[in-house]
Order: sequence, then structure tokens, then C-alpha cells
Amino acid sequence: MHPGSVTMDEIDLVLLSAVQDGFPIMPRPFSDLGAATGLDEEEVIMRMAGLQKDGLVRRIGPILDLRKLGRSGMLAALKVSREEADRAAQIINEYPEVSHNYLRPDESGYNIWFTVSASEERIQEILQEIRIKTGRKMLVLPTLRIFKIGVKFDII
Repeated sequence: MHPGSVTMDEIDLVLLSAVQDGFPIMPRPFSDLGAATGLDEEEVIMRMAGLQKDGLVRRIGPILDLRKLGRSGMLAALKVSREEADRAAQIINEYPEVSHNYLRPDESGYNIWFTVSASEERIQEILQEIRIKTGRKMLVLPTLRIFKIGVKFDII
């Protein structure tokens, strides 16, 4: 086992596989999930809490069609030194409209990549504020077309 790995049993794998297909939108979703997986509600809640605590489940939430909501998404990147990376990430993470923020190696020097989802006007405000706060050049790539949303892993 490598550092940071988590021990799971077959039941945990079944639960992870089940929630990939969608979380029940019902008055008692953990009960419904339990019925579908052969567990009682309390065990599902306990196991899901453990999987979240172990970092295997970050969150359970909807995938929204931003365009239908009058919103859009933008991918952006900054050029920062390794020493500046943590501070730049803190600035970017101040915005709840940022959903992803990654440090990546890049030949061009753009190494902090993040996504912003909001109205066009709000996206421009956020990007301008980040430019000012970091004092760094920014590469901005608007979403032109969505080819895939979501992923399902072959867990069991």
C-alpha cells in the first residue's frame, strides 16, 4: 500500500459505485441508497461519512447545465513561481465561483489552472481582481463547446 491509501471493503466499493450513478433525490436518500445496496440507512450514513473523512468522497452535489441557467464557464491560468504558488492559490480560492484550482507543470510557464463559473460579467470581474491581486499575466480560455460532463469509474 502506498502512503495516503485507504483500506476499503467490498461494501464501500458497492456504495462508491452506486453514488456515481446518481444520488437519490428523495426525502431519505440514504435509506433509498441502502435499499438499493442491501444496507440499512444508518450503515450507509456511517460509511459515506467515513469515505468522506478519508477523502474518497469530496462532496455529493448536482451537475448543473450552466448555459441553461444563463451562466458560463472559463478556464484560466497564471504564471507564478513555485514560491508564489500557495499565495496565488489562496487568492483564487477566495471566490466561490472557482470550482477547480490546480498547480501543473507547463512549458509555457502557465502553471496554476482554475475554472470559474458565473455570469459573463461576474467572470470578468473575478479574473480582473485576480490579475490585480496576483500581479500576474493570465491566460483565459472560454468554453466554446462541452464534449463530456462527468466520469464513471469501474470500481467493482
